[in-house]
Amino acid sequence: MAFFNFLTAEQQAWRESCYRYMEREITREYIRECDMAREYYYEGYRKIVEQGWHSLLIPPALGGSGAGPVEYALMCEAGGRYGYDFVAAVVGTPSFNAQNLIKFGNEDQLDRFIKPYVRGDIRFSIGISEPQAGSDAAATATRAVRDGDHYVVTGAKQWISGSGAQNAVILMLVRTDPSAPKHQGLSMILIPNDLPGIQLNKLKTLARRGMGTYQVFLDEVRVPAANLLGAEGQGWEIIGANLELERIACAAGYVGCAQQAVDDALLYAHQREQFGQPIYQFQVIKHMLADMQTEVDAARLVLYRAAATVEAGQPALREVSMAKLLASETLQKVSRQGVQIMGGHGMLPEADMERYFREGMQSTIGGGTSQIQRSIIAKTMHKALMA
Repeated sequence: MAFFNFLTAEQQAWRESCYRYMEREITREYIRECDMAREYYYEGYRKIVEQGWHSLLIPPALGGSGAGPVEYALMCEAGGRYGYDFVAAVVGTPSFNAQNLIKFGNEDQLDRFIKPYVRGDIRFSIGISEPQAGSDAAATATRAVRDGDHYVVTGAKQWISGSGAQNAVILMLVRTDPSAPKHQGLSMILIPNDLPGIQLNKLKTLARRGMGTYQVFLDEVRVPAANLLGAEGQGWEIIGANLELERIACAAGYVGCAQQAVDDALLYAHQREQFGQPIYQFQVIKHMLADMQTEVDAARLVLYRAAATVEAGQPALREVSMAKLLASETLQKVSRQGVQIMGGHGMLPEADMERYFREGMQSTIGGGTSQIQRSIIAKTMHKALMA
């Protein structure tokens, strides 16, 4: 397509290859089945591991591909084609959490966690939110007390996506020094989800049905002190270190899903006949579809700009926040319009549009709400004005 001419030939070929793989090997039917059954994508994860997509950003010395953010964004866009939940489960959340380990982990931790991750033996989840600590993550109350060669962890986490999958390791934000200032007494600990004292409760959420969103209760869970990531008190720095990659992954998956919503609605409009003609011939439908595609194209361009800015090593807080904001709200809007175009058929799981719609509703909340993104963008605007 001419639209993609600004990508290099290699990037365009990579993007097309990823899209074809999703269509032929993962399939929309598989993602639909996992969503309806609320089952994790184990078979899909295995296929992604075989392709090496989950370790795309990991340096070759550790068994990965050493790719950059643009290649990662193109892959995540394709991975979100039939639903953001899939790409979040298999290459989104695990991948950017692996980067935290690579940046802050020691040799022992790289050996115990990154190498098994590259092999596909374990996966990563992130444990930040709590019943009273969501957007205000620094209000974390889950306590980790040092006891010899272990930390004893007690508390509760909420909305921890993917934490109940087999062999999941949760990068958990905990409070190790309650006397320190709010942002300084936090640490990050690697907690395998099968340790004694952990209870996982899968929530029946509107979206994230395959990946699973959990409550995690910790009752004096003993975690080896060797699982402390970085140093004590470094937790706040660690969770902020890879926000750019997280928001690129989110935005890319949303764009991929939004494009599929438009494509499905367009095809339906050509197939569905009313009053003796395809409903596409009605101007109101044409204009809805035109607006939908325009908004998806705009979100994609903002996403690619953000990924390219990060790849160039430039500050990109504003760009990634804009990408996450625009892509999430675009997915929410076009999936809602897609349901409207498809009418009653759009409300059936078999039509897929209702899944896109559910994921669109989640997209403006998870990974940083739209309100948080707007606050970040406004803050960067103020800072630039005052400079």
